Amino acid sequence: MTLQLVQVNFKARDDSALGDFWAEALGWAAATEGPGVTNLEPVGFAWPDPTAVCVDLVRVPDPETVRYRVHIELATTSEAQRAELVARLEELGATTADAGRGDVPWTVMADPEGNAFSVLEPRELHRDTGPIAAVVVACADPRAMVRFWGEAIDWTVHELTDDRALLRSVKGVGPYLEFRRTPDDEVVWTRVHLDVMSDPVEDQAKEIARLEGLGATRADVGQGDVSWVVLADPEGNEFCVLGRG
Repeated sequence: MTLQLVQVNFKARDDSALGDFWAEALGWAAATEGPGVTNLEPVGFAWPDPTAVCVDLVRVPDPETVRYRVHIELATTSEAQRAELVARLEELGATTADAGRGDVPWTVMADPEGNAFSVLEPRELHRDTGPIAAVVVACADPRAMVRFWGEAIDWTVHELTDDRALLRSVKGVGPYLEFRRTPDDEVVWTRVHLDVMSDPVEDQAKEIARLEGLGATRADVGQGDVSWVVLADPEGNEFCVLGRG
């Protein structure tokens, strides 16, 4: 198995401005891949590396039409640091959001383009994940999602219940990938999806065939002739298998 989760992809009205926000939020470096594409990764990072799931921001004409069920959660080390981070994010242009969950220890926010994310209270689970604690996918059946994603990527299952599944790199580094049971009327729609890549990248076609054998299907989102292939997992969540650009 050679497939790895390498980045989350944000569809944006202004990739540069949104990239500036997230670079400041995460303490990462921003680079321009080309017109309309901004990449974020830790300083000195040699991509891809399981110690981090990077961020790719792509400008699209009408991002409001994109509806994904993925969001990120940020780690903190103390209540004081959480409060400081929330205040700093608000200064950068984020807003607090009401997710309808009542009195919870974490803070739900939205970035300057309206993508929801959470700033978590300190948790021992996330003490060594880096700034992104988890990439969360809302789903109907976490067990079914693990049956697909547990085979799709080279990550280890750390928790599996009817309501939640946690996966992490086999090297025990970087953020968690969480599948969280979420009723349709509670899904917070975002413009964020997952990108995976084979190692070596030349194995892209072989990995796509393997994913289709696991239950993935091809998806046409108007991508045209590009180096990546868009697939959908068994619950219809679109993701990309990257190739050599």
